[in-house]
Amino acid sequence: MEQDLLLLLNSKLLWSVASAWILTQALKIVVTYLKEKKIKWRRFIEPGGMPSSHAAMVIALLTGVQIKEGISSTIFVVTLIFSLAIIYEAIGVRKEVGQQAQILNYMIKRMSLEKEFKKNLRERMGHEPLEVVVGSIIGLLTAIIWMKW
Repeated sequence: MEQDLLLLLNSKLLWSVASAWILTQALKIVVTYLKEKKIKWRRFIEPGGMPSSHAAMVIALLTGVQIKEGISSTIFVVTLIFSLAIIYEAIGVRKEVGQQAQILNYMIKRMSLEKEFKKNLRERMGHEPLEVVVGSIIGLLTAIIWMKW
């Protein structure tokens, strides 16, 4: 058990994915500061925005698996399918959820129900394609650095 934990903690693949997440989440603080001239530490744990940590993580995982196991391996194919599903969800499904939240917030305001619903639903949920591309590039580079190092 201890040996398994040590092996896991020494996994370059694990560290490449973790590094991709940490880097993209930290960059969200920087991007927010550049846009709003205000440091918002909570951006480190919030989903959505530039760059996409979802894309960075799954592309780091996909790249690491490809380097370690090869493109013809079963685990690469599984990781590819998983990665495509996560990226689709980040761009499409969560964007739809954000639009629904926008409509519900509007309805609550129009129907004067603010007392019953004190907090607006979060409207910015999904990612724009550019956010996913930037996150993917970060994930790719992070995995290459970790796996080849």
